Amino acid sequence: MSVAREIFRRKPVDSSEEESAGGLRRTMGLWQLVALSLGGLVGAGVFSLAGVVAHEDAGPGVMLSFLIAIIASSAAALCYAEFAGTIPKAGSAYTYSYAALGEIVGWAIGWDLLLEYTAIVAVVAIAVSGYFSYVLHGVGLDLPAWMLGAPGTGAGHRVDLLAALLCLLLAFVLSRGTKESARFETILVVVKLGIVALVVVAGAFHISAGNYSPFLPYGLGGAFTGAATTFFAVYGYDAMSAAAEESAEAKKVLPKAIVISLAIAAVVYLLVCVVLLGMQDYRRIDVHSPFSSALASVGLGGLGMVVAVGAIIGITTSAFANMLAVSRVWYSMSRDGLLPRYFARNHPRRQVPTRVIWPVGIGSALIAGFLPIREAADLTNIGILMAFIVVAVAVVVMRRTRPDLPRAFRTPLVPLVPAVGVAFSGWLIANLDPVTWLRFAGWMAVGMVVYALFGYRNSQEHPGRSDIARGRLTGRS
Repeated sequence: MSVAREIFRRKPVDSSEEESAGGLRRTMGLWQLVALSLGGLVGAGVFSLAGVVAHEDAGPGVMLSFLIAIIASSAAALCYAEFAGTIPKAGSAYTYSYAALGEIVGWAIGWDLLLEYTAIVAVVAIAVSGYFSYVLHGVGLDLPAWMLGAPGTGAGHRVDLLAALLCLLLAFVLSRGTKESARFETILVVVKLGIVALVVVAGAFHISAGNYSPFLPYGLGGAFTGAATTFFAVYGYDAMSAAAEESAEAKKVLPKAIVISLAIAAVVYLLVCVVLLGMQDYRRIDVHSPFSSALASVGLGGLGMVVAVGAIIGITTSAFANMLAVSRVWYSMSRDGLLPRYFARNHPRRQVPTRVIWPVGIGSALIAGFLPIREAADLTNIGILMAFIVVAVAVVVMRRTRPDLPRAFRTPLVPLVPAVGVAFSGWLIANLDPVTWLRFAGWMAVGMVVYALFGYRNSQEHPGRSDIARGRLTGRS
């Protein structure tokens, strides 16, 4: 077999949900999965992004921006749902693309996701640190400047200690076991949604219809520009799909969890937009604290601290979901032999990949603590969009190459729905800063070198490995 053909060898599709010895433990049910997905879906977008887009791009038309973004995200979500119900294995887009498009594509997406998810954890941790400092200042506690930010981000800043500690705390929680960490995430999500509901209900009594006019002050183009920004607030379900091997009856519940969580997030975002823009004229919204400024404008400034606490909880759940996702992608790649198999060995009692979790926690802590992270945030955008494109294409390819596969959920209107996901993601990628492209290309170049030197020869699907060994590690009988 030629090298060109070998690098496109495909991971065998085994939809069995039975646990293999030493594998991940299936303990999460439908609503725990929904909570994990909402942890990534409902975060900074509620507490800051809606106000920023309204003020700078769309005015009250930010409602239309979110609607457009949700429709576009739904196209990708439906593709993820089909794969989640067909291949209930850890790894998300990495596993799906490996099975449908071949090893080299799966490797590229997996390598991409390692960077994307880790960077998201660091970015989110920094955001939580800022809100936490605000809360402490509100109660009269001012932290020393040296621990408030990375070098170069402010006077006297040496390290963002709170952000680094949060990354390590999340790694600790994840290392306790899937059941325990899922319970932690579920509690935080419930509290977060409760705070959002409180703020929305309180603000609803102070809506002024005049604040919605003009609805599209920047025209329809402004609403579409806003949609490009808000899109990044509505894709958290991909992180949840990485935990497929830890969900009970994965083929049935994963597609449901994706659809339910996106529907809940859509309602939350639209309600937030209606109340936020109804309370305050979009031109007067403070982009640094949109909800707090809007509440203060109607005499509800006392709820500002509640908003800050909600933001801390909400954004923390996003960091948790993404740290879980990167650890499962790394674990899956190691189990397939593309990365050292040392990382595919779980804790003997807790049955979680602690050999991956702690390096991820330490790595994200170092990034969050010592590096200005704005450039890394741009890399997260291009990374997830690339994954969306590949998953959408993979659905169409798998329908043609494996029409016989049992599918618990089928993406409707194929290939139209996948085409919508590809088109919207491609449009967003085309509008990213060229520097982002260069850095992404550099990361992928490093990844191709790693694959050539290690992954290609150590792959579980390499012809040099015995069929018995391949069957044992991939779950084939």
